[in-house]
Order: sequence, then C-alpha cells, then structure tokens
Amino acid sequence: MLKDFTKEKFDIILQAGQSNADGTGFGDAPNPYEPNDNVWFFDQNFTISEACERVIYGKHITSDLSLQFARRYIADGRLASGRKLLVVRAAVGGTGFCDKRWGLSDDLYLQMMAMVKSALSLNSDNRLVAFLWHQGESDAFNSASFDTHFGNFSTLVNTVRREFGVPNLPLVAGDFVQEWKMKNAEACAPIVDAMRSVCEKLGFAAFVETDGLPSNWEDNRGEINNAADDIHFCRAALYELGDRYYDVFKTV
Repeated sequence: MLKDFTKEKFDIILQAGQSNADGTGFGDAPNPYEPNDNVWFFDQNFTISEACERVIYGKHITSDLSLQFARRYIADGRLASGRKLLVVRAAVGGTGFCDKRWGLSDDLYLQMMAMVKSALSLNSDNRLVAFLWHQGESDAFNSASFDTHFGNFSTLVNTVRREFGVPNLPLVAGDFVQEWKMKNAEACAPIVDAMRSVCEKLGFAAFVETDGLPSNWEDNRGEINNAADDIHFCRAALYELGDRYYDVFKTV
C-alpha cells in the first residue's frame, strides 16, 4: 500500500554537498543502522523511502553521516511525539562551486531548494531543523581561493536560511579526510579555512574536525573502480562523523 506522507509531521534535515555527504564509505561498521519507521529519505527523484544503507558497485554496503545523526537526534529526545525525521538527500559526488553546480543559479542548488520546498509543502507542520554540509574537495581541485569559497558558501547558507524563513537554522560542516588533505595541503588549506570562517562568522553554525577518521583505503586497503580511494571516509568513519556532527549540532 502506498504511504500518504501528507499525514506525517516531519522534522527535516537537509544534507547537501558532494560525495562524502552522499556517502561512499564501505567496510565493516559497529552497530550498523537498522531501518525503522521514524526516519525517511527524500531522494533527488522526489520520492520518499525508508532511510537505510545502500549497496554500490553491486557489493559495497555504504552509509552516510545522516543515519547516525538521525539516530542520535531521536535518542536525545529531540523528536516530539507524533513526528518523524525526513532527510533531504541533495548531495552529488564530484561537485562544487567552481564547476557551477552549487551557485544560486546552478542546477544542484536549484534542485536542493526545490526538494526542501516540496518536503515542507507535504504538511504545514513540517519544519526544517538542521543543515548538514560536506563539500569542498572539488573546489580544492580547482584551486579556489579563500575569498571565493567563503563568498560562495556563506551566500548559499544565508540564502537557504532566508528563503525558508529559518534565520537560526543550525549549520554543520566538516573537514576532509586527513590522509587525502595532507597529500593536497596547499590546495585544501584555503577551502577548509573558508568553511571554518563561515561557521564562525554566520552564527548558529559549527565546524567538525575529522582527525582519526580513516578513508576507504586506510580502513580496507580496498579499491573502488580500480582506484585507491583515499578521498572518501570509510563506512565506520561515516558513523563517527555522524556522531561528531550531532555533538556540535547540540552546541549550536
């Protein structure tokens, strides 16, 4: 039987950025997420499905940070009786501001906004409660400057808050995989510094450090598509990243 989501009241979590937000970490994970009726995904084809881990390349179970964030949100008593969580999954791998995907006139930004509007319109009691962002590796590849990334990212956050009437919408962003960042330190430094600065200056925002969180390559010595994968957090690291995102969210 089809589910009528207009009868549900949702706390909405917006998750956007590129592949580490979308979730491409594989390997073993302690206490894997169990799907349940309290947490749902709003996908880019504008369909709603029960939140769960996925399988990529026909063999790798992958997670994303929103699953652990949602689990902590509920365990902490933040989800009121009669309400559920809806994660708007707007992230797309390999995308940035420099390649004209996340600017205010670009396709992924416009899709993200349309997804949130659609999710909010399902029920007048729906509310946007968090903005989880992980992005910047592509802009590092494109040698973006501090000023460019600061301007792009702050404009995006301010516009999301203004358009949806949530000026104090909590924003959480995070650092890159440390292994990969150290190999590309000169290109990554202005991007990471810009994200930290945005979180400091806009208010109601926090930046997550990622020390100790291994990549797919570090954790598995495995390969995806025959390329050593040192840019993506492994599956276990994504669970820890979700914990860290939630821990700083509480302080916001």
